[in-house]
Amino acid sequence: MPQTAPVPKSGSRAPTRTPAFARVIPHNQLSYRDPLHWLHLALRDVVAAPSVSLFYGMVFTLATFAIWVAVLLQGTHLVIIPSLVVFMLVGPFLATGLYDVSWQLERGKKPNLFHSMRAIRRNRVSEWGFAILLAVMMIFWMRVAAMVHALYPLNQDAHFEQFLPFLSLGTLFGALFTATVFALSAFSIPVMMERRVDMMTAISTSVSAVYHNAGVMVVWAAIIGAGVALGFATAGLGMLLIMPILGYATWHGYIRTIKTKRPRRFE
Repeated sequence: MPQTAPVPKSGSRAPTRTPAFARVIPHNQLSYRDPLHWLHLALRDVVAAPSVSLFYGMVFTLATFAIWVAVLLQGTHLVIIPSLVVFMLVGPFLATGLYDVSWQLERGKKPNLFHSMRAIRRNRVSEWGFAILLAVMMIFWMRVAAMVHALYPLNQDAHFEQFLPFLSLGTLFGALFTATVFALSAFSIPVMMERRVDMMTAISTSVSAVYHNAGVMVVWAAIIGAGVALGFATAGLGMLLIMPILGYATWHGYIRTIKTKRPRRFE
């Protein structure tokens, strides 16, 4: 006999549900010691999964080295920005593999390369959308940078005062762009990968977590920036170890920051 849904009583109110789209997942309050602890846990993950870590490190190393080669062959630094656009499009997917390695270790499993690569497909629609969003933002930044560069003095012997408009606007827009990208991407990919939520929920959660932990996030952003700068300064060789560490640390940062209904290991 078919069952019918119960009819609400007169005057009763139907239960409301939290919207599934663009919601903010609750997050914790961080301390300034947390980023260093994330790095400590990341080093443990590198030791626990050396071969998989080496693979992803080599991919990032080759990508960085390719940018250096492009600069040398073209004889201009202008190819760096287009290369970074491609890097921003591919990077989130590579990082997803690293997140999966830490996730598997957290669950007491032995990570492997095939499983980590399959993790890229866990929420591919949202992750592709996010990667394209980052690429569009990079292209927008290219246009802004070109307009700011128009303020650069044509005379190479110009006084410092003539460089001030270029330096001031370049620094201002660069800082705003960097802060925006960092807030959008700090925890978005881990949220999308583990929870399989929509892109806007992941972005809203990341921005909220960064905003309410601004001081700690500035420290974490400085660590990331220093690591990436060191990797480029070594023509990509440093990326072999730096990127796996930063990837694993980002996952542990996500575990520590974003609240969840099930218990987590954070030692």
